[in-house]
Amino acid sequence: MAYTSIRPGQIWLDTEGKPIQAHGFSVFHKDGIYYWYGENKEKTRSGGNIWHWGVRCYISEDLYNWTDKGLIILPDTEDFGSPLHPNRCMDRPHIIFCEKTGKYVAWLKIMGEGNNQCMCVMQADDFFGPYEFVRKFYQPLQMNTGDFDLHVEATGKAYLIFDRPHFEIVVADLDETYTGVTGKYSVHCQTDGTACIGREAPVCFTKGNMHYLITSGTSWYYPNPSRIDCFSDIHGEYTNLGNPCRGEDDFISFGGQFTDVLKIPDKELYIACADRWIIDLELCRQRAKSMKKYAQMIPKSEPDYERKSSFKLPEEEKIYEDETRLSRYVWLPIIWENDNPIIQWKDEWTLEQFR
Repeated sequence: MAYTSIRPGQIWLDTEGKPIQAHGFSVFHKDGIYYWYGENKEKTRSGGNIWHWGVRCYISEDLYNWTDKGLIILPDTEDFGSPLHPNRCMDRPHIIFCEKTGKYVAWLKIMGEGNNQCMCVMQADDFFGPYEFVRKFYQPLQMNTGDFDLHVEATGKAYLIFDRPHFEIVVADLDETYTGVTGKYSVHCQTDGTACIGREAPVCFTKGNMHYLITSGTSWYYPNPSRIDCFSDIHGEYTNLGNPCRGEDDFISFGGQFTDVLKIPDKELYIACADRWIIDLELCRQRAKSMKKYAQMIPKSEPDYERKSSFKLPEEEKIYEDETRLSRYVWLPIIWENDNPIIQWKDEWTLEQFR
């Protein structure tokens, strides 16, 4: 079956009829080809210990139909100390191309020893690999690094944007090889660490002379209200524009957590792309409504990533932490109202609806 539209939240099959396995994903575009890549969860099972099975990539020319190109970063099943061992948390791969070195540079969020949150940096001559390690357990700026994004300006200047779990967003300049940071950074979106208020999952994109940053609250796999900030200087002052989602289920971001914004070449079209980690929307609604009563103010003297909430995930719902292979995807067009980005729900839509 060939697709002729995008249907957010529905099961999305590849050209072989298999569910697409690219979670915590991004989309890369080059020469008319789109590359959708993300965490391969095909072997993840409830009660098991496999977090990932490498990074899988799909390609498409129309954004509707995707062909599986296999694993571009393989799991390391032999070395338990490897950042790519399938038992280790590996999340949100991002790949950018460095014009100066001619290399594709991949950054991956890794859980290190002692629950230290790190980055793994790899590079390759070809988008499909093979990727070689540059840094295995890297803490930029000697900070714990949570969810992140890589942002490249038209000038070639690049930035690492990460949540310092879970109370502020850090923007750090990348060096000219895109494999490390220079030491220059700024801090934004600071909060007190309260559950569902602290920010994570940053997604940065540019329209004209303005930058935008979408972030999520922190509530495990349960969705919550998104937030979008705008700024003209990436190290300057950010303006909070509130929740970009409009309509029913906007308080749970339509059941998703945004992971990428894709600009379509030759169109004034930006697509907000999200993971729907939990497909039971009624459960998501119930948990979002009850989240506030569990949220407690956290002593500000506590170290950043050690801050805890009294909210505890019910035992019967922990299964979702192990069933991420079943998660789906929500892709929605961004509508612009007076230069403010708005995301509205659509059961089905096509690129042809936009000029």
